[in-house]
Amino acid sequence: MKKKDFLIAGAVLLLAGVLTLVLRLSGGDPGGAVQVKIDGKVVGTYALVEEQAVPFDTDYGHNLLVIRDGKAHMEEADCPDHYCMEQGEIEKTGETLVCLPHKLVVEVVSGESSDVDVVAK
Repeated sequence: MKKKDFLIAGAVLLLAGVLTLVLRLSGGDPGGAVQVKIDGKVVGTYALVEEQAVPFDTDYGHNLLVIRDGKAHMEEADCPDHYCMEQGEIEKTGETLVCLPHKLVVEVVSGESSDVDVVAK
């Protein structure tokens, strides 16, 4: 490769890094609620404006989801790796917390409500 090829490749990588940083810092829209699914089924939707601690006790195990200051995080989990507790807080639409051993997914959803569940063609 020639020197110009390295310069072009470096410039492309630098631009990609800057764009990634800008998009990461700007984040998504603030969410209005978190939707909790266990084994792919929605078991609850909880507003982010209401401070609460929500326990989930299933055949898979125990989790405690805490909502405070417009953010949600996993406070307790009896799974072996506790990775869901290490994922931090979520608050923006599309962000998720996942506990694979317990088949639990918490996703921030928009606060806008819709009467349409399915669109058929």
